[in-house]
Amino acid sequence: MKLVTWNTQWCCGVDGVVSPERIVQGARQLADFDVLCLQEISVNYPQLAGNPGHDQPALLAALLPGFQLFFGAAVDEWTADGERRRFGNVIATRLPVAQLQHHLLPYRADVGVRSMPRMCTTLTVRDPALGPVRVMTTHLEYYSKAQRMAQAQALRALHEEACAHAVAPPERSDDGSPFQSKEHTEHAILCGDFNFEAHEPEHAVLAVPGSPARFWNAWKVLHGPAPQPPTFRLYDRRYGPEPVTCDFVFVSNGLKDKVRSMRIDGDTQASDHQPVAVELWPDLSGPAET
Repeated sequence: MKLVTWNTQWCCGVDGVVSPERIVQGARQLADFDVLCLQEISVNYPQLAGNPGHDQPALLAALLPGFQLFFGAAVDEWTADGERRRFGNVIATRLPVAQLQHHLLPYRADVGVRSMPRMCTTLTVRDPALGPVRVMTTHLEYYSKAQRMAQAQALRALHEEACAHAVAPPERSDDGSPFQSKEHTEHAILCGDFNFEAHEPEHAVLAVPGSPARFWNAWKVLHGPAPQPPTFRLYDRRYGPEPVTCDFVFVSNGLKDKVRSMRIDGDTQASDHQPVAVELWPDLSGPAET
């Protein structure tokens, strides 16, 4: 499986130009992806810089023939004039799909701190080599550390719950109703913009050593203590003076030994974040890190 994740900043480049076409082109240059996870996708938000207010999920779907595209809105609201606006994450895939789930993440009160609701979209796909895999993409809170910690804990709980279902599934049902048996799997990829760095406690919440439902940082699996190249504030320093790494790919226990390569495009300026690509293969017959 080849996956690309990218915080697109509503497809707005460092030059201020909003271009879904440029985002798709940049992702394709990085990898011939089977799964594309995008954060900060907007519908009808003309107040965002450079944004004409268009329906970005629809535009992205048209740019990705042969893919199914799923949009999860963390923010879904109406203006005083009755206009609907949405903002969230996208997963697009050319793999067969088994199940889609949208999970709202905790939105704790944090008085006086700028914030907005956050969510995680989980798409279970059937990879021909890996089998069923839960692809989870998210974008955690930037300003409120209390909310961000609660959201990291919720992601961990979602993974633990899914793993428990895989080990001890519900009663089997083939009746075609909503009780029909689901595709439960312990295999998961969690990716997105986490708005924390690898040394911060939120990262440790996801990667608790010794846990059967822990997540592994895919970069660390491949490179050990070597730091991951920065993914934010390389070219746009409005949010801080130094580049940082906050866009990660985590994998579950069963996928840890299947991570073969990971790349970050440090050159593109199609967003204020850099895209990340990861490849997973079931054995060493697949491509290896170069």
